[in-house]
Amino acid sequence: MTGSILHARSCHHYWQGEERLSIKTFFSGRVFYAAGGGIHAVDPQSYLVLNYGQPYTIAIDSASPVESFCLFFDPGLAEEVYHSMTSKPERLLALPEPPARSAIHFFERIYPHDDLLTPALLQLRTAVMLCPLEHDWLNEQFHSIMQRLLQVHFNVWREVEMLPAVRAATREEIYRRLYRAKDYADALFDTPLTLHELADVAALSPNHFLRTFKQAFRQTPYQYIVSKRVERAQVLLLHSDLSVTDICFSVGFESLGSFSWLFRRRVGLSPDRFRRQGRS
Repeated sequence: MTGSILHARSCHHYWQGEERLSIKTFFSGRVFYAAGGGIHAVDPQSYLVLNYGQPYTIAIDSASPVESFCLFFDPGLAEEVYHSMTSKPERLLALPEPPARSAIHFFERIYPHDDLLTPALLQLRTAVMLCPLEHDWLNEQFHSIMQRLLQVHFNVWREVEMLPAVRAATREEIYRRLYRAKDYADALFDTPLTLHELADVAALSPNHFLRTFKQAFRQTPYQYIVSKRVERAQVLLLHSDLSVTDICFSVGFESLGSFSWLFRRRVGLSPDRFRRQGRS
């Protein structure tokens, strides 16, 4: 086998340890991982990639069952597929196996579901639910999904190259630290977050973090957190019976006045009017 699958449902689960290179997906609920000094929240719109040997904890605490679908890749598969994808045919004939080299280190972050990797994950999940799978077929799926994961990795490197730093290693490290803080903000946007706290997560000075975050994501950390809160508020306004005041505080705003002003500024309507129009 080239990997294994964990497909389960649970309302409550906690685990701590380290695993193989893995892709974490969940099709209901929101699940928190702590890894590498950061916190990552995986929901049905995203997946998380963790590297081989990365210590982490997972916590599920939900009123309804959360469906997990996680793939674990055997050591060496990423390097084998990378060698096959990036080497010329004559080199592959002379050297079928990858030469000894450092392991591929993926960017550990939350990825939005996409048109590249997600269709293969969904196809495999459907197959797992329908019938027992033959090992040979499953091995092929792991190879195919690894090819797609490496293509996602190549695409991320294009983002890394756009960062304003001279040395490639510096750009890579800045990218990893910025995304560690961004994922932290995504996971905890509904709690009080400060510039200093996010900078500490990124292991950068507050000013350096502020400048590089804005360069990378075209908005400041505060603007990003507000956008997450407003997005969540829109969902609650349309799909819950919570009052506007309760929604205001549940998404992390400190006052109803600031919530209403920021919501109107970003959406163009007051929270009450947005709810009325959305339900009419």
